[in-house]
Amino acid sequence: MNLTDRVAVVTGGAGGIGAALARRFAAEGAAAVVVADLDAAAAAVVAEQVGPVAHAVAVDVTVEDQVRELVADTERRYGRIDLFCANAGVSTGGGVEAADADWDRAWRVNVLHHVYAARAALPGMLERGGGYLLHTCSAAGVLTAVGDAPYTATKHAAVGFAEWLAITYRDRGVRVSALCPQGVDTPMLADGLASGHLGAQVIAASGAVLTPDQVADATIAGLAEERFLILPHPEVAGYALRRAQDPDGWQAGLRKLVRRLRA
Repeated sequence: MNLTDRVAVVTGGAGGIGAALARRFAAEGAAAVVVADLDAAAAAVVAEQVGPVAHAVAVDVTVEDQVRELVADTERRYGRIDLFCANAGVSTGGGVEAADADWDRAWRVNVLHHVYAARAALPGMLERGGGYLLHTCSAAGVLTAVGDAPYTATKHAAVGFAEWLAITYRDRGVRVSALCPQGVDTPMLADGLASGHLGAQVIAASGAVLTPDQVADATIAGLAEERFLILPHPEVAGYALRRAQDPDGWQAGLRKLVRRLRA
């Protein structure tokens, strides 16, 4: 995937990783970048920063009709979608006691959003014989998010769905990548650290905290190589290997880290 003259859509584009992706896609020569977000005003600010190739759209990714309209409107404006980045995501900070409403929102944003995007974008991509789906899934999708049960469960589901898409559609011209960063300097992590949330402390203690621009750099490299797993934190691959080879030892190590942070 070379971004030159491509049409890209980025959900959750009003800040953090999404905004960094939008800026980088434009810098790479994209013909159009659609910045989609629930916060219309913030999306408009990012689109203005990105420049004349950008277009801001208000969309609630938990409503399938709105995602379908996002895709239809983009195809009307630009003729196609080459890259759809399902980037919007939410955390809850809760465990098994998290309210059903929190579990439901995590499921709808972190998983169904990806389903809706694929349902809407795939027909055009398949008809044209090619396209790219990029799903932001988090390192939590291949490891775990200590202190956030809904986030862990839904991010694992997101990685599983992305893998299913890759197996099902790669031979029909549609490539799929799962972007799985660990600690990123976004409000999600900053707010967790400010409140003393255990999960945020574990993330900060587990490796470098990258900037959104660094994640965007890693994403461009991963798209160029068409890698399924894009890991801005390379150490995540080692963690995942240890987790698979010795799940009991992996869990013991995490429990030890939690005890140390709580001491």
